[in-house]
Amino acid sequence: MNRLANSTSPYLLQHANNPVNWYPWGKEALDKAKAENKLILVSIGYSACHWCHVMEHESFEDEAVAAVMNEYFVCIKVDREERPDVDQIYMSAVQLMSGRGGWPLNCICLPDQRPIYGGTYFRKNDWTSLLFNLADFYKQKPEEAEDYAVRLTEGIQKYESIEFVVAQAEHTKDDLQTIVSNWKRYFDKREGGSGNAPKFPMPNNWQALMRYAYLMKDEEVAEQVKLTLHKMAFGGIYDHLGGGFARYSVDGLWHVPHFEKMLYDNAQLISLYAEAYTWQPDELYKQIVDEIITFSTRELMSPEYGFYSALDADSEGKEGKFYIFTKSEIAEILGDDAELFCIYYNITEEGNWEEEESNVLFRKDSDEALAEKLGLAIDELLAKIKASKQKVFEARAQRVRPGLDNKILASWNGLMLKGLADAYRAFDKPEYLEFALNNAGFILNNLLGQNGRLSRVYSATSSQDSPVAFLDDYANIIDGLIALYEVTFNEHWLLEARKLANTALLHYYDETKGIFFFTADDDEQLIARKSEIMDGVIPASNSVMARVLKKLGLLFDNEEYTEVSAQLLRNVMPQLPKYGSAYSNWVMLLLDEVFGVNEIAITGSNAEAFRKEMENNYIPNKIMLGGNTGSLPLLQDKFGTSTQIFICKDKTCGLPAHNPADALNEVEARFYN
Repeated sequence: MNRLANSTSPYLLQHANNPVNWYPWGKEALDKAKAENKLILVSIGYSACHWCHVMEHESFEDEAVAAVMNEYFVCIKVDREERPDVDQIYMSAVQLMSGRGGWPLNCICLPDQRPIYGGTYFRKNDWTSLLFNLADFYKQKPEEAEDYAVRLTEGIQKYESIEFVVAQAEHTKDDLQTIVSNWKRYFDKREGGSGNAPKFPMPNNWQALMRYAYLMKDEEVAEQVKLTLHKMAFGGIYDHLGGGFARYSVDGLWHVPHFEKMLYDNAQLISLYAEAYTWQPDELYKQIVDEIITFSTRELMSPEYGFYSALDADSEGKEGKFYIFTKSEIAEILGDDAELFCIYYNITEEGNWEEEESNVLFRKDSDEALAEKLGLAIDELLAKIKASKQKVFEARAQRVRPGLDNKILASWNGLMLKGLADAYRAFDKPEYLEFALNNAGFILNNLLGQNGRLSRVYSATSSQDSPVAFLDDYANIIDGLIALYEVTFNEHWLLEARKLANTALLHYYDETKGIFFFTADDDEQLIARKSEIMDGVIPASNSVMARVLKKLGLLFDNEEYTEVSAQLLRNVMPQLPKYGSAYSNWVMLLLDEVFGVNEIAITGSNAEAFRKEMENNYIPNKIMLGGNTGSLPLLQDKFGTSTQIFICKDKTCGLPAHNPADALNEVEARFYN
């Protein structure tokens, strides 16, 4: 075993038996490189990554390849999910060098960590040849290597950086229209989503566009959102038997998934489909939310109510093996009911996947259309499919399961906490709230140290006294806690959110640049201190902080929070029109700036019932507060003998409404005026 044997990361442990003399990222490896004047080989991936497994099998398990790596390099393995700060730097380097990135990510660096070459997956022969060439280059031409490292490091430090903007511009609907009109050009109006292949769910994109469609009354965008939500839910990217979405589809039809299931995708997709149901109720959205939560709590939830990170793409060394079926396998499981099931999920003798006779389950027709085509009553069709699904699910459960990445990450648990709160907001199912409350308790009891600092990774054994966490951990947990407050009116959650926001401002915010760094001021100093600004499959930590500070500024009447949020948006505004989908969370903040935020305060003994009734109506630009008692500034002098609803906006509150219908009329009147 190499030095990864004592790691807690499932990804590092996967490489503990490689003949490569791997080190984890840390002082021992970095000091060795300097002492021996050896190039550093930084290899970054994550446990559910299919091509990481392929490169490990082809190269890192090969004695001859390992001998080259050990001879000429200090080899460091990094779990990108545990050390996103390291990943961020070397991903920037590879994107600057090649124009693209991905995992596995492999970077060759000088002994002081500055990169000189990088890429993603390499075939074995190409990899060995590259290593020999780079080792020789460094030996023969160290000055050239140094010169390239200087220029590349300068590029990394400037990559994804923005200027401080002083001018206070007024944000308008025209700004929004400019951003989205450019964005529309990328819509796939036939299959949903954006672009061609591969296709990622990008939940934050569709949440932003849903809100835009509603507030700007843009029917074209509304139709694109609905098309995308339906196509994704019908596609093979969705696990129709067990619930949950895969990370992306390799084609443009949402048909063939890249089979790993990530917590962060599924958490955000709960929020997306729950909000979509409130926007335009559709039983499909309700079903998807319930099935994702069922999957997540069944397969990703720890006994302590933390959520694990991922399920692998592979089982038994083969991608997707757990999920695919031949028609004969279905016939063996279902007997006479097999034909209907195969029609419903497009299972054929020849197969619909790359492997002969194998099928990925997906849907084409709505239940109503298929029932009519087959001459069945809709209730009969649904009952038969439900019974068959359960049988096939139980048969699949006997297979060798994909590997579980049992890391519990603060950031992704924050996303899941928000997803569960959003689901409860939309569907009022007590079990959703119970899961959310248990998860919030887990986060605060296990990931928050006595010093008020978060730990990114949960460990049942290690001390939390000197934890390492990143800005996304703070941002996403704050967001989840605010969402939990809004559905419980328990100020405990909001006060905890405020404490974390103050910690983030103290250790991560740079007033001179008007931006948050990804790493804390007392963290390990890498070759660059980066800021995360562009939204990806997960919203950027700066955009989440900007949005939560806006909410906290309103809830606590705190001008500092509001001003930091406004400064962040000012700095980023010049970027938004160029590529809206990379700034979708910023677009949601801009929508709140343009349309204002409805502060809905509900006070009195019947506050919970009124809250539920208000939540049945789609008001995307709102915050909810209230209860029987409350210390928030906006609640002062608003408790009377009866339950009341106050609609406030721009520091002005209307007269109290005594029922949700009147309150909704006031929201609508303010919206149109």
